[in-house]
Amino acid sequence: MIKDFHYLRPNTVGEALDLISQYKDDCKIICGGQSLLILMRQGLVATDYLVDIKRVQGLNYINFDTNEGLKMGAATTHRAIEKSALIKDKFKVLADMENNLASIQVRNWGTIGGNLAHADAAGDPAPVLMTLGASVKVGSADDTRIISLDQFYVGLFETALKEDEIVLEVQVPVPASRSAAVYEKFNLLQSDQGIIAVAASMTLNGDSTCKEARIALGNAAPTTMRARKAEQTLVGGKLDDGLLEAAGLAASEEADPISDIHASEDYRRHLVKVLTMRMVKKAWEQAAISA
Repeated sequence: MIKDFHYLRPNTVGEALDLISQYKDDCKIICGGQSLLILMRQGLVATDYLVDIKRVQGLNYINFDTNEGLKMGAATTHRAIEKSALIKDKFKVLADMENNLASIQVRNWGTIGGNLAHADAAGDPAPVLMTLGASVKVGSADDTRIISLDQFYVGLFETALKEDEIVLEVQVPVPASRSAAVYEKFNLLQSDQGIIAVAASMTLNGDSTCKEARIALGNAAPTTMRARKAEQTLVGGKLDDGLLEAAGLAASEEADPISDIHASEDYRRHLVKVLTMRMVKKAWEQAAISA
């Protein structure tokens, strides 16, 4: 049973930030509730004040600028991202990822800001956005700041958000030329959370050697993480089986998975290796033929 609480629904960003500042010692933010309400029903989370920002004006949008890149309001739904013609054209990996995120019902109501702030290491958007070099704009009643998604997750279900801050916007830079990003998760049920997930982006030099690599692992550690040693293994190299093997091995060694009812630690490490090799190869091949 959910403990009684005061439900607050501001209409503007300013109103929302003022309420959060006022009740920051005992309030929770809801922006869809696909995860929070489950935790409240289970008695794992209780609060005196629930601030609902789902309908706040100015937090639901998808914009793109050739200089500043993609900007998505925190209350933008997964379904809106999945169906956006702009995102399908400029960031196809995001649309593809959303198409396999949970169910249509969840995608219709769950939001990108809520997903990232929930900080579940098994979430789908974070690995993809990490490989795209994304940041989040966060704000309080006093200030706003930009946090790289690489620095946003600090522990199990923990973020760098201060107690009076919320996610306002997700920012994704314009992709570099000769680059591509891909994502895959291994799961037993369609649209379920991944037992292991890997996203990879590759940027190539003119001779098709690796200029930059970004690899992010989902559900392979307490938080979504970059496989930086694997990335370094690839830089300057040319695509071949030996290089893929080395990158996959490095990623599996960097990972910090657990054993549970879904998979053992060893099996998860094996999945990290296999999916890293697969995603790097796929991204590399796509980058080689991109404009």
